[in-house]
Amino acid sequence: MKKRIDIESWNRKEHYLFFSKFEEPFFGVTSRVDVTNAYTTAQQEKTSFFLYYLYRALKAVNQIENFRYRIVDEKVYEFETINSSPTIKRPNGTFGFSYIDYHKEEHTFYKNALKEIERVQQSTSLLPAVSGENVIHFSALPWIDFTSLSHARSFSHPDSCPKISFGKVITVADKKEMAVSVHGHHGLMDGYHIGQFLELFQSLLNE
Repeated sequence: MKKRIDIESWNRKEHYLFFSKFEEPFFGVTSRVDVTNAYTTAQQEKTSFFLYYLYRALKAVNQIENFRYRIVDEKVYEFETINSSPTIKRPNGTFGFSYIDYHKEEHTFYKNALKEIERVQQSTSLLPAVSGENVIHFSALPWIDFTSLSHARSFSHPDSCPKISFGKVITVADKKEMAVSVHGHHGLMDGYHIGQFLELFQSLLNE
């Protein structure tokens, strides 16, 4: 489900018209989050830490309106639900793109995610069987404590999906921290909205 945004009455009209003319309208921010509680809880519950924080990132995304905006055929829409398309590493060192629906029920999300991860790891295809505009492109780099990050982009291909990447878990003063990179289309969001995401994501990790 999605609804079309009336550009003329939209408070982001000028921002959208300005940044949509750019060859590269995406901007990015990298920050760190405290994953001490989240890491411990995932271990205690014998849950994949990746799926534990992925679920909470997706839950935060769905609560922030600007992360649900997408440009489709040069029109702006607000989607009701945003799903995930994370990269999945294979045993041979390659990866494949996956598609995992968001479910408010955490157990259901894990169950479906594990099935999709298994499917991707057993395939040789790069692209998922299902995708769409209402996704976040997620990726994990658990080997690297990065301080900045860029993405391969095809400027001729229309794209307005945010991209969120997660880094290596490191220990700082008895706390576990993880880098998070967020890239978004500047016609649809600003640094303020990425700040909202990081604050909400941190709150969910602290639960």
